[in-house]
Amino acid sequence: MVPFLDLKAQYRQIKPDVDAAVLRTIESAHYVLGPEVAAFENRFADYCGVDHCLAVNSGTSALHLALLAAGIGPGDEVITVSMTFVATTAAVLYSGAKPVFVDVDPVTWTMDPALIEAAITPRTKAILPVHLHGLMADMDSIMSIAWRHGLVVIEDAAQAHGAEYKGRRAGSIGDLGCFSFYPGKNLGAYGEGGAVVTNQPDLARKVALLRDWGQETKYNHVAAGYNYRMDGIQGAVLNVKMNHIEAWTERRRAVALDYDRRLAKLSMTRPQPPSHSRHVYHVYALCLPRRDETSSALQRAGIAVGIHYPVPVHLQKAYAGLGYGSGDFPITEHLARQFLSLPIYPELQPEQVAEVVSQLEKAQLVEAS
Repeated sequence: MVPFLDLKAQYRQIKPDVDAAVLRTIESAHYVLGPEVAAFENRFADYCGVDHCLAVNSGTSALHLALLAAGIGPGDEVITVSMTFVATTAAVLYSGAKPVFVDVDPVTWTMDPALIEAAITPRTKAILPVHLHGLMADMDSIMSIAWRHGLVVIEDAAQAHGAEYKGRRAGSIGDLGCFSFYPGKNLGAYGEGGAVVTNQPDLARKVALLRDWGQETKYNHVAAGYNYRMDGIQGAVLNVKMNHIEAWTERRRAVALDYDRRLAKLSMTRPQPPSHSRHVYHVYALCLPRRDETSSALQRAGIAVGIHYPVPVHLQKAYAGLGYGSGDFPITEHLARQFLSLPIYPELQPEQVAEVVSQLEKAQLVEAS
């Protein structure tokens, strides 16, 4: 048996420090925000190479607040991609704006900058690229377009903790960057969590205000805000995990390299990270023409796999009102039909990688016969 993710193994590795941090937080009675959250904000800002980090209660809240802080609202349009988790689209709709999709690049599977300008209208106010699976989008091209047209750039870095583009960390290039600390993420809390990062103090102030009911001081509400604050215990857990994030990231990259080497002879399509990028492999995905049959065969053999994501947002029933249909984004739709995500996490052992690849080879031989 090879699990898709093993959070228990990670917990066993850091159990004494986590247990002590959680107990310390409980005993302090700083249950919402507080010193543990503030300490994490400082550490994560430094890690991302930015001046400000505002911790919130989920990655979705981070996106929502980033959009609001940037002044996005009803009547505005935000250019993004359909190859993402639905939270990206939902956050745009929460702000009152309209998501406008463009297709992804067939090599990196991230937003294709060549398609952006054709999607810009007088209502366009922002570009929201998604750093899919831990690989950053082509940020220089995206920022150049944004500057020419006076648009805000908000990075959806929910899967890209520590990812780099030409030496710059995810979240540090756009006007704002948004992260999720959902438990399965590369840097995961023990519950929900998220953060907004930025180098712009005015945007940081707006996010800080909006996450805490719009209060400048207690009971002094100067804006209509939200209850999006991070719990103290989540801050404590994340503080402990910050001690390990780089080692875990390098281990993920080593596992991915092991997969690359073992899968080379099978000639399976995978995203190709540019030489200037640091892919952090939240997901290790490849494309298979007979994905569903292969997935079933692997699961019968005890290999847990996933699909990220089987139905693009523009084809989801919940978002049919956006007016898109089948065929509108051919590369996104092609990938969604063929994506298969293999187990990847820092604790995955070489013999487990070998077993995954062995079973994948067997499944491919059966399909070819």
